[in-house]
This record gives sequence, structure tokens and C-alpha cells, in this order.
Amino acid sequence: MLLKRILNHKGVIEILELNNIYNMECVEGMKLLDDNSIDLTVTSPPYDDLRKYNGYSFDFESVTKELFRITKDGGVVVWVVGDATIKGSETGTSFKQALYFKDIGFNLHDTMIYSKSKIVPTDFKCNRYYQGFEYMFVFSKSKPKTCNYIRIPCLHGGKKTISINRKEDGELRDDRIEKQKGRVVAETKIKSNIWEYASKPVKGHPAPFPEQLANDHIISWSNEGDTVLDIFMGSGTTAKMAKLNSRKYIGFEISKEYCDIAEDRVKTV
Repeated sequence: MLLKRILNHKGVIEILELNNIYNMECVEGMKLLDDNSIDLTVTSPPYDDLRKYNGYSFDFESVTKELFRITKDGGVVVWVVGDATIKGSETGTSFKQALYFKDIGFNLHDTMIYSKSKIVPTDFKCNRYYQGFEYMFVFSKSKPKTCNYIRIPCLHGGKKTISINRKEDGELRDDRIEKQKGRVVAETKIKSNIWEYASKPVKGHPAPFPEQLANDHIISWSNEGDTVLDIFMGSGTTAKMAKLNSRKYIGFEISKEYCDIAEDRVKTV
């Protein structure tokens, strides 16, 4: 990391270092970081006025360019975002952002879904289905160096099965029957890219990450000792889960109010 003296949100001059959350605009904060210094970023920007963020906005293109510069080769950026509906049409902002990430050099490694398990309908006159998900775009700088895939139990794990392929005309392929008889189903399988979570409120913040969402991305795309960044630190969930999983963390948060909330949460770990 670059050792540059900055003024923190408490008015104290200090050296920028890991395992801290800084009350700074994220582009200015990232400019203080070395090239190729971050293993993983897990973040969710304020988007389409769906997330009221104490009146703050951000320069998307500058943010993505800085993210590309500071991400290590093989590093990953998880970008959680959704779209508003304006005048009867979804904005498509999420897709535009994903394409821009690709334009500046990131790979779109996976398009994942954050499915919200608890949805409270608020408009019973709505002429569309209730929005129950957000996108989790997983961008990588070249091929991801770490993929610790989460595994879940197979429904028929450990049981014997007969899996018979059919020919194009629908007839059974006799040559496959004997090969498949007695095959034992694996106990586990890799989880799909649709992840369901219930978000729990954090006092003083409008849109906190589900802790398990941050946790699952951190253990999937990084290893112990790696550096995890959140450029919109908000309530501090990414930092908290990075610390719990023996990763180093650093974050930027433009709102002093949210920065204080985040620091208090991380101190409890």
C-alpha cells in the first residue's frame, strides 16, 4: 500500500494502512493505493435512487478505472446492483455498467443473482411482479486466481442410481445401462449462482449487505491473508466478514455517519 498521510474522519492525520475504514470519497481513496494491490472487492454502489445514500452520488467511470488499476491480476470485483423502474421501464443501468467493466478490461466471470427471501409488498396496484432480486456481477482481471466454490448436499447423495441416456429418436441407449447401474451419487455438488438471503437491518443505514452474502463471496474469491476492499463501505459488513474470515480489509466511506456505524460494527468482531 502507498504510505500517504491523510486526514481521517475524526480530524486526525494518519498513514493509510490496512484494516481500516476511511471517511473518504472512494476514487480519491483508491488513488492512494498501489497498482495491483487488491485481491478482492465486494461492494454495492448507490444506484438509480433505489438506495438513498445521504445525498451522495459517485462517478461510475472513474470508479471502475481505478478498480481495474488496483485489482491484482487474477483478482475479482463483486458488484451488487439493481435497476429502478422509471416511467414504466426498467433503466437497465446494471447491464450498462457490466458492459463498461468489460470495455475497460475486466472479464465478466459470472452473472449471479441475490434472491431476497423476505419481500414485503408495498404497492398493491403495481402492474408488474415484485422485485425479488439484485444482480451480483463477478468481474475478474484475467482468470480468477482463487475459486473456493461453496458446495451443498446432493438430494440423493450416497444413493445408487441408474442414469440412462437416450438416442436422438428417444430410444434407450442399451450400451449405457450397464455402465450407469450402481453409480453412487456424490454427497455434495457446487452451489448454483443464485444465492438466497434475508437482509437484516442495521440501525442508521438504509441498505446493508446480508452478512452471509459478503461472507460467501469472500470465502469464494479470496484466501486467508488476502486483502478485501469495499469502496462503498456503508455499514461495514464487508470489513466485518473479512475480519471474521482472517482476511485483511480496507474501505472507503464518504458519509461520516456511516463510517462511524461501520467502525463500531467491526470493533465487535
